[in-house]
Amino acid sequence: MSEGAVVRERTTSVRAEEYLGPAHVLEARGQAVVIELPDGESAEATMALALPYAPAVGDVLLVIGRGARLYVIGVLHGTGKVTLELQGDVDVRAAGGALRLSGDRGVELRGPEVDLHGDKVRVFAGALVQKAASLVQRVTDLFSLHARESHTVVDGSATTKAKSATVLTEETMTINGKEIHLG
Repeated sequence: MSEGAVVRERTTSVRAEEYLGPAHVLEARGQAVVIELPDGESAEATMALALPYAPAVGDVLLVIGRGARLYVIGVLHGTGKVTLELQGDVDVRAAGGALRLSGDRGVELRGPEVDLHGDKVRVFAGALVQKAASLVQRVTDLFSLHARESHTVVDGSATTKAKSATVLTEETMTINGKEIHLG
């Protein structure tokens, strides 16, 4: 059999038409996915996206190809994950504008050390929870707390030290202890 005959045999068993359109993910296999085309045919396509995307079953991808060679060139509806991993130090900067990070289900910052630097840092939240093994706050000017109510529980001892101190109440003040030392 000549080399040309082998090529003809292979092409007769493969789709010869071109395709550009949506396909549903049936299975993800690393850099390849098993997809279902609109005609119900399943095929394997190679991921060819600019960003590393890990498709999930049920995603709708934009696929292009001719015959058995199919490539994923877009994500029409995705629930998979994009992981952008870069080696070394990375800077993300909005020159002349503001940088905003947002996520529909949250934003996380993780690292062995996280530093925030700014002339002003504002936090707006419906609820704020802080948990730490140790917390140190140093304020060079005024520390002010305004709350409707305040509740502090210390399991061990508590010390307040000041050059002068004033406690003002509009109503009752209660001091309760086994011993109270004044002066």
